[in-house]
Amino acid sequence: MINIAIDGPAGAGKSTVARAVAKKLGILYLDTGAMYRAMALKAMREGIDPNDKEQVLPLLECTEIYAKNIGGTQHTYLDGEDVSGLIRTPEISRGASDISAIPDVRIKLAQIQRNIAHTSDVVMDGREIGSYVIPDCENKFYVTASVDERARRRLLELKEKGRDNGMTVEDMAKDIAERDYNDSHRAFAPLLRLPEAILIDTTDLTIGEAVNAVLKNLKNIGAEAHK
Repeated sequence: MINIAIDGPAGAGKSTVARAVAKKLGILYLDTGAMYRAMALKAMREGIDPNDKEQVLPLLECTEIYAKNIGGTQHTYLDGEDVSGLIRTPEISRGASDISAIPDVRIKLAQIQRNIAHTSDVVMDGREIGSYVIPDCENKFYVTASVDERARRRLLELKEKGRDNGMTVEDMAKDIAERDYNDSHRAFAPLLRLPEAILIDTTDLTIGEAVNAVLKNLKNIGAEAHK
């Protein structure tokens, strides 16, 4: 079974890299962050603060989140609804960071992700894939970039979709820095770079260069992946 874990902070390009690596290898790509975004969306729709553990926990028993690969693109479903186009806003990003700090939420979603990894060749990206979701994975990477570069990329992405809401790069950088702090300081399964994870700093790399950096460092998956 081929399992590749790509961890890193928000806006570093890890999802783009992971998706491209999966396409190159002809295997499944799973955006785990989208699952947390979907859980945050569920809470917000119910009028629940994603920070409020006592109100969030009952939602876990009545929430179904899963992903489908449609035409090479991951679609994320919340209780049977395709919410892929609704979960890429700054508000949902903050909500996802908050709700992901609740251990029971991480346990529920990690088990879904782990089951997929045990039955499929998969490239998975997130915050704690290599450390918590699939710790036995042989291929672990940590993809990062400077805060300013991540802010610039994320704001450009939102502007292209008409969802920037007048935010500046400075606003976005502040949001990203806050999310970095929350993700790396949560008590359960925090964002961290494992010693065995190969570091890839994408600040000055093209997507192609970052993808090649992953491909050339893969272990035990066959010669085809290195071409």
